[in-house]
Amino acid sequence: MSNNGTAIPTELGTKPIGALIKQYAVPGIIAMTASSLYNMVDSIYIGHIADVGSLSIAGLAITFPLMNISTAIGTLVGVGAATMISVLLGQKNYKVACKVLSNEVTLNILSGLLFTLVTLLWMDPILRFFGASDATLPFARSYMTVIALGNAVTHLYFGLNSVVRASGNPKLAMGLTLFTVASNAILDPIFIFVLDMGVQGAAIATVLCQLMSLIYTLRYFFNQNNFLHLPLSVKMFRVDWKIAKDSLAIGMGPFLMNLASCIVVLFINQQLVKWGGDLAVGAYGIVNRLVFLFIMIVMGFNQGMQPIAGFNFGARLYGRVREVYLKTAMWATLVTTLGWIVFQFFPEAAVNIFTNDPVLLEKSARGLQMMNIVFPIVGFQMVTTNLFQCLGMVRKSIFLSLSRQLLFLLPCIYILPALLESEIGVWYSFPISDTIAAIITGIMAWGLLVKLAKLQDGDDPSILGSQI
Repeated sequence: MSNNGTAIPTELGTKPIGALIKQYAVPGIIAMTASSLYNMVDSIYIGHIADVGSLSIAGLAITFPLMNISTAIGTLVGVGAATMISVLLGQKNYKVACKVLSNEVTLNILSGLLFTLVTLLWMDPILRFFGASDATLPFARSYMTVIALGNAVTHLYFGLNSVVRASGNPKLAMGLTLFTVASNAILDPIFIFVLDMGVQGAAIATVLCQLMSLIYTLRYFFNQNNFLHLPLSVKMFRVDWKIAKDSLAIGMGPFLMNLASCIVVLFINQQLVKWGGDLAVGAYGIVNRLVFLFIMIVMGFNQGMQPIAGFNFGARLYGRVREVYLKTAMWATLVTTLGWIVFQFFPEAAVNIFTNDPVLLEKSARGLQMMNIVFPIVGFQMVTTNLFQCLGMVRKSIFLSLSRQLLFLLPCIYILPALLESEIGVWYSFPISDTIAAIITGIMAWGLLVKLAKLQDGDDPSILGSQI
């Protein structure tokens, strides 16, 4: 396969799985780790703003639910399109794959603009609902206003980056992400400190970096020599509602997972404000950033698995589907185990990069330990949920996406703090829900592996209930 994307990635169905995981997952891991660092950079710089660093971090944490909603809408379009394109390439249906790509661009622009409109019209009430106080609201508003104005850019940037990877060009996707991270790390201190724009400057730097990467990505997809490209005809950008329906159905799992995350973070913030005050919310913001680093590495493995599993399932090579899942799950578990070691034995060192406030430092370090007692099992749960999504098994993917957060975590967030009369109850809600969700995920994964083992390569996969 050539790097410019002019050849069809048939190696996905022939090359050894271990080599493919390395080829596709390593760029994904680098890209997702860089993306995590990209999110952390804002928090690190903002946390060291003179005199208001702690409140700035708390204000930034307040925006997490709203940003999760934006991410949820973006994944509803982007993940479904990327999954469909992977399977269509496996089926050698290149014409429809290009139509799916066109649809994604149109839907991302429309959804991004709608989110911008709603957010700007009701900014303060939304942030208040998410837990902003009089002290943290100005910081949250300054940051979120700029992010909302650039939301269509953000949707397109992340959505098309996923398609670049799914179409067999993970190195380009990685390179674009690395460029965005590096440029953000350079522009952040300029806008925050040199231009004295504070929290708002961090948001401006974020959107500008995404815009630069998006321009290059669009240039790549408008190259008519690529096997997957955007047509020059305006008619092709009209929404094909059948494709849109299929794409949105596949993306519904990650959409609901992100939406559930938004709802849960909303209640977490409210409970932390109630039992621990603004600094408890700031502590959760720091802990979230650190956990997110390891979660994004696992997501990098998931992104590497996605085109391999999707292509081989489309090509009816079921043994290869099982193999890529098992190997990806093993590596993901090793990653989350490494995270557990850091969180349990070096929490103060990890938290210290965000703040030097002694109270915030103590709250964050203790929360990091309590929240992640069973963190090693999270990797397996994430990979299994992603497998069902890759194979188009929408209902199972949605159930696994929602079970941990809504069915288990949400009740614990309210019950445990009341029983313990402390914010500690919020932190301990996470390991309890993770354990229950992992048990259910294991049962469903075993059932799927048994069904896949019964299929011979080339068999009709309809007995698995696939919606592809």
